Amino acid sequence: MFIQTESTPNPATLKFLPGQTVLEAGTADFPTPDAGKKSPLARRIFAVDGVTGVFLGTDFVTVTKSDAVAWDHIKPAILGAVMEHYQSGQPAIEGEADGGDGHAAHDGPDGEIVDQIKQLLDTRVRPAVAQDGGDITFHGFDRGIVYLHMQGACAGCPSSTLTLKMGIENLLRHYIPEVIEVRPVAA
Repeated sequence: MFIQTESTPNPATLKFLPGQTVLEAGTADFPTPDAGKKSPLARRIFAVDGVTGVFLGTDFVTVTKSDAVAWDHIKPAILGAVMEHYQSGQPAIEGEADGGDGHAAHDGPDGEIVDQIKQLLDTRVRPAVAQDGGDITFHGFDRGIVYLHMQGACAGCPSSTLTLKMGIENLLRHYIPEVIEVRPVAA
């Protein structure tokens, strides 16, 4: 098994490409070891000292490390953990997978606007940020302000504010005049 790695815009995050399906659909974000308990793959990766986050996509695994360790020191152990997982035959996530689109539900009066926001995120934004090992999902809409949740390489990325303000905000404002601003939210 040959696992490729790619750098991301976030220097604390690397993208690992095992050349096999990781998740059949959607994404899974494990910002802490406790959150990763339902994933045998995440548990193996979190066992490596210095790993602070694991994010699973359809064909990639994004790993975030603490500033206290260097990639040169932990990358071989992470590669080993990913390889060990695939050799074990276990699923990436135990039990029922979420299967949803990752967006928060919205049942307020702005349903049509929210549907437009989600469609633009799914068709224009999410494919681009997946290339960088992350994901951005809809969290809420209130009085012209769109709240988005950044995951994987996007969470804590130095360029995430620029991505939100200059990229996503401008895109949404162009197509949806009711959008005034875009803000990030924590999980």
